[in-house]
Amino acid sequence: MDLIIRNVRLAGRPNDLLDIGIARGRIAAIEPGLSADADIYDAKGRLACPGLIETHIHLDKSRIIDRCAPQERAKLSPVIGVTPLKKDMTAEDVHARAAETLEQCIKHGCTHMRTQVEVDPGIGMRGFEGVEALVDEYKWAIDIELCVFPQEGLISYPGTDELLVEALKRGAKVIGGAPRYDKDGPGQIRRIFELAREFDVDIDMHLDVGNTAEHMDIHLVRELTDTYKRGGRVVVGHMAKLSLLPPAELNALARSLADSGIAVTVLPATDLFLMGRDQDHDVRRGVADANVLMANGVTCSLSTNNVLNPATPYGDCSLIRIANLYANVLQVDRPAQLCECFDMLTHASARLLNLKEYGLAVGKPADVVIVDARTPEQAVAEIAQPVAAFKNGRRTMEWAPPELLRPRDAARDV
Repeated sequence: MDLIIRNVRLAGRPNDLLDIGIARGRIAAIEPGLSADADIYDAKGRLACPGLIETHIHLDKSRIIDRCAPQERAKLSPVIGVTPLKKDMTAEDVHARAAETLEQCIKHGCTHMRTQVEVDPGIGMRGFEGVEALVDEYKWAIDIELCVFPQEGLISYPGTDELLVEALKRGAKVIGGAPRYDKDGPGQIRRIFELAREFDVDIDMHLDVGNTAEHMDIHLVRELTDTYKRGGRVVVGHMAKLSLLPPAELNALARSLADSGIAVTVLPATDLFLMGRDQDHDVRRGVADANVLMANGVTCSLSTNNVLNPATPYGDCSLIRIANLYANVLQVDRPAQLCECFDMLTHASARLLNLKEYGLAVGKPADVVIVDARTPEQAVAEIAQPVAAFKNGRRTMEWAPPELLRPRDAARDV
């Protein structure tokens, strides 16, 4: 073996101290008291998990809040905030900002990512090129998958379709959409499904954000998923309108999504910031209940979405903080539910992205994160910090846990 990570705790086994043996970039053994001539990392009883997964983040337009003009609270539009900036965005500018955000994600334990990338005549392929370069540059720490999509419209924005096709020909593995910004939302959805079939790529759409539960696009998406037989390859992000449905309707829709094989990514930071701006009191939260969806068989993830831009003018790229925020808003407090929140950063996210080689098991790639907690539920409840990460058995980041520096007299009294 090349490396042994000693004294870890695994989800579901908080009282057992185990060792993870790694050889040639893969997990060779998980058992107590491993012995081998290998490098040693002592986890000191902390939680070990497979790498955290960002299933939905916008690297290309992160870190631009300082460039954006202020907007009236009730009428704020992220698209209006970003559109005027695109003409001055070079591939180099996108690359530099995206790299800074990506590095923060890595420092918070992320080893897999699907990033959304806008293409349209305003930005051309510059955003795509700036982010695409990161795939090889950071493969030592993270696997990155690009989802190209038309943020400002497809049917209503001539020239965008051709750019989507170009991005798919250049290797984008996922295509997305934002039908509420198109004059023909259903037409955009149908075109996205056509392109997904033509290029045999997965679908990941921004869907159903609004002040009422009327006119939900998910019904057409479900119909087309069944028609095109794309079950297991369609994800819908946001779905804030689900928060406006009565329980019986929500459960019925959730069961239909599970039957069709449509997964859901919930993005609490952005939806909390944007929803309810038409209200000056009793403001709606707009965050879909992923635990209810999971209980009905829907694969769900929690993700960051935006960082330091008009849609979310803050963020530190901590997925565990996002899970804590979600749990707080949805009033999740039972250990099993909090553990499920952690699962929506790891195993459920892996299912959503169709990652076949994922998990802490013998033979799997040695993507391991050590979190400063004993259990997943504690990690979410306390926003525990990942203190080390390994990608294919190579250590990629470390944090020094804080410690109290007691005066000597105080130390003797303890």
